[in-house]
Amino acid sequence: MKMKMGTLNEAYQEHPLTLDEIIPIDFSSSSSLPDSHIWSEPIAADFSSNDPAASPMPTIDLMDPNANKLIILACQNWGGFHLKNHGIPLSVIQGTEQELERLFSLPLQQKMQALRSTDGATGYGIPRISPFFSKFMWHEGFTIVGSSYDDVKKIWPNDYQPFCDAMEKYQKEMNSLAESLTEMVFDVLGISEEKRKWMGTSDVSSALQMNYYPSCPEPDRAMGLAPHTDTSIFTIVHVTESGLQLFKEGKWIRVQPPPNTLLVHGGDILHMMSNGRFCSPLHRVAATECKKRYSIAYFYAPPTDYVVSPTVAGDDDVARFRDVTVMEYIGIKADKFGESLSVVSI
Repeated sequence: MKMKMGTLNEAYQEHPLTLDEIIPIDFSSSSSLPDSHIWSEPIAADFSSNDPAASPMPTIDLMDPNANKLIILACQNWGGFHLKNHGIPLSVIQGTEQELERLFSLPLQQKMQALRSTDGATGYGIPRISPFFSKFMWHEGFTIVGSSYDDVKKIWPNDYQPFCDAMEKYQKEMNSLAESLTEMVFDVLGISEEKRKWMGTSDVSSALQMNYYPSCPEPDRAMGLAPHTDTSIFTIVHVTESGLQLFKEGKWIRVQPPPNTLLVHGGDILHMMSNGRFCSPLHRVAATECKKRYSIAYFYAPPTDYVVSPTVAGDDDVARFRDVTVMEYIGIKADKFGESLSVVSI
């Protein structure tokens, strides 16, 4: 699952951030909401089920004989779904949860040892999308690209192995699941074997994004994670207590994964490959006052030199997007953010 680090960093080198756009505040000492984190509009969902454990997004059993068809429908109608009986051992998930909490409970100065570089993709810091918004988010994160754990060793010079072991196991399981899901949608889209050669190789573009949402003194005026779409083919998220909201039909809808499920949703690359048939959902995360929350997202995409081409269904269908390499699109998104798909639209 090694990613072409040099190539990815080249994309970000052309769009460097400033240190102010990387370094989080010390949330542990913030008893009030600073002006830098006060958003002008409240972020309550327009729709929320009365059942806090329910979600309007479909839940699909991977062991269901009709799982393939249900996944395709969910990708078309919602851009994602909750997945149960996914085969990821509970011990792997619990081990990852424990290490997430261990990481983010560290003092700020210790986490700062792995601060992300201004033109880099990995390490500790606030979301890389921060420059596109006038206010900061109530969030801190840690990013691992591929199989590199150098940043972890900066935080724990003598005690990094438990964290690395847990994340390696998690990445291996996530990669296998993402590959199976991608095969399903590629079969439907008619993606050729030639265009699938990268699957199962070390050139897969993968990343782990660990998220921490501290308890917030004024959650109605703060933003956990601002609205965005993902770049991936699929993003697989493990979260127990979610503040996730999905934008659908002009409304923000609260999405709470049912117990023992993973949240799976498509990204821009899948949207382009399907010629717009599968959604790349706009989503955000609300802040909360009552408890700390954690999540971990696994991003799965082709190699950075892979050419993403739209699949045209028939003679009456026309391509909606031009061909673009994964590398080029990463650069476009680093520059244009929410307008990226329109840049490659025909």
